[in-house]
Amino acid sequence: MRIDTTFNGGVYGQPFYNADPGQGNRFRDYFNSRSRMALTVDTRTATEYGVVRTFGQADFQFQNFGTSNPGAPAFTGSPLNNALLSTAGGGYVAVEMVFIQFAGFTFGKSASAYATPWHGYPGNNNSFLMGGHDTVTGVNNIQYTAQFGNGVSGTIGLDDPTVFNRTVVGNLSVGLPAAGTGAPVNTYGGTHAPDIVGNIRVDQAWGLFQISAAAHLVNASYNILTATTGQPNNLSEISGHPDDKWGGSVMAALQIKNLPTGAGDDFKIDVSYAKGDTKNVISTSGSSPTFLMFGNTGVPGGYQSIGIGLTTDAIYSGGLNGGATQGLKLTEAWGVRGAFNHNWDPYWSSSLWGSYAGVRYSGDVLDPTSAKGALCNAFNTTNTAKSGDYSCNPDYNIAQVGVVTRWTPVKNLTFSGEVGAFFLDQKLTGSAVLVGPSPKPTARYEFRDQSTVFLNVRVQRNF
Repeated sequence: MRIDTTFNGGVYGQPFYNADPGQGNRFRDYFNSRSRMALTVDTRTATEYGVVRTFGQADFQFQNFGTSNPGAPAFTGSPLNNALLSTAGGGYVAVEMVFIQFAGFTFGKSASAYATPWHGYPGNNNSFLMGGHDTVTGVNNIQYTAQFGNGVSGTIGLDDPTVFNRTVVGNLSVGLPAAGTGAPVNTYGGTHAPDIVGNIRVDQAWGLFQISAAAHLVNASYNILTATTGQPNNLSEISGHPDDKWGGSVMAALQIKNLPTGAGDDFKIDVSYAKGDTKNVISTSGSSPTFLMFGNTGVPGGYQSIGIGLTTDAIYSGGLNGGATQGLKLTEAWGVRGAFNHNWDPYWSSSLWGSYAGVRYSGDVLDPTSAKGALCNAFNTTNTAKSGDYSCNPDYNIAQVGVVTRWTPVKNLTFSGEVGAFFLDQKLTGSAVLVGPSPKPTARYEFRDQSTVFLNVRVQRNF
């Protein structure tokens, strides 16, 4: 049983880095809360082939979902959000792990073979520490684990990327529908291949070391699609499509136990690199966000400042004959995250956590056939009256840091408080007149780095 309330943040500590909260408009909630009961079923049966295990977890949840902003995607059914069932006397059920294990094989919805044991939680409470992979709620897969002895194991698997491991493939010829943001329409094609994932792990008394790798197929739908929506039309099929490209990612992870700072203390860290597989760096327990944050400005005649960070797997120009870029340009990303966990005594513990990550678009802003040049050309058409010091660069970095302290007065009952900060280091400079996303006006906005902080309080009872 878990009860969460986050101030100046979303449910489970999501920083206010996009949508109405990122804008700071009147539809923003000052706090969000969720009550959850997680019910698990875990059966194990001894057979002549070893133990057969079945496991499932259902989360019965109720939350204050947010504002009644009629323009918010969740309220217009795109995408459908089951949290909208949190009406008076209502609620909803979320499914986490559901799998069968037999003779080293795992079938069903389980943690990816790519994942570390701590996923995106080296020491934090919140579900939004980015910089590496996170399938803590499971992904449909088939995998096999071999034990080599002395704590050494290897796992290989096939993951379904449809829900958890695809961000955006942007067709720039469709246009940029999100006014002022430069965000391309997602024109991913159907799922054509599973992700091929695996790890080699060493588990011993001193800690853990793991190397993971993943291969991910990036594929677009068509070159010609309906402007601003990405929907197909009668020209789509005959317009062709860019060739599919394989991307992937690698991750190294380390846990050190038995630290001299105290009994049970440990340090966890993982480092990631991805090309065309950005979800394995800009990752949460749900979707991968695109960042759009607003703040104050000192620019004469400026309305506000804006910070932009686009999360994509690839971009292409599309259009007749495939456009200028002639194919998919895969996005690169890297990240590092970790935490130091300390026990003050049997009742009190704290964790200091943080992460740093970057997203990079290849090429040069002056080369329209490169990812960077094509993105900037598209973005420049959405803004006018650019200042003399204006420059376009879609690259960005994000940083996160925070601390959580827990009190366990009796066994299996924990009260905790977490404070976290999120920083967006965007690379555009100067200012321009943008058509702001509603309810923002069309006005002059300064391009500037942004930040936000949150406070989460939690009560959890395990039984």
